Amino acid sequence: MILDLHAHSVKSDDGRAKVQNYCQWIKARNIGIDGFVLTEHRQFDDQSNYDDLAEKHGLTILKGSEVETEYGHVLIFGVTPALQQAFDFTNIHLPLAEVISACEQHGAVAVPCHPGRKRVGMAAHLETFGVPEGVEIVEVFNGGSRGDEDKIAQQLAEDQQYMGIGGSDAHIVSHIGRCATEFPVDIFSQQDLVCALKTKKFKAIKLAVEA
Repeated sequence: MILDLHAHSVKSDDGRAKVQNYCQWIKARNIGIDGFVLTEHRQFDDQSNYDDLAEKHGLTILKGSEVETEYGHVLIFGVTPALQQAFDFTNIHLPLAEVISACEQHGAVAVPCHPGRKRVGMAAHLETFGVPEGVEIVEVFNGGSRGDEDKIAQQLAEDQQYMGIGGSDAHIVSHIGRCATEFPVDIFSQQDLVCALKTKKFKAIKLAVEA
């Protein structure tokens, strides 16, 4: 099963895509993914329910979050009400150690995203803060990467023996599915995704997507 693990809708402050339009685009362009995860910035979207859309289009649509730490941006999968109480998702200065600890305590997974990106990627902060403890997975393919950002991410993963995921980081409809993660199991829920990530039996992939 192939999922794009990093996408943003109009719920994010800089997102310009409606979830319905993502679904329509995936089907119209025959994009090779089975679903996607909405990782809205600095929040967890408790309000939206995409079950009907998912059923209509035959896609898995899950929700996660993207938070901000001193090491850059971090995707969170498996958000629960208890995790939302553990720290302030809107805080742009979260300590990564606190995020990782809370995720471990509440059964979620924290994944630094676009780690090769300047300022908002983990690699840019290693010299200042050192290699963080508790990171096991990073995003090695990001659909919004420029220049050598993905190469830096991949080198980081190799150096630190991290597993790698892929996500489009889509903010507009036509960017969905550029990068994704392939799993050997079916994933239909947040719990399924967390379990699959914890088994570490997955791989990041790039997809040929026409504009």
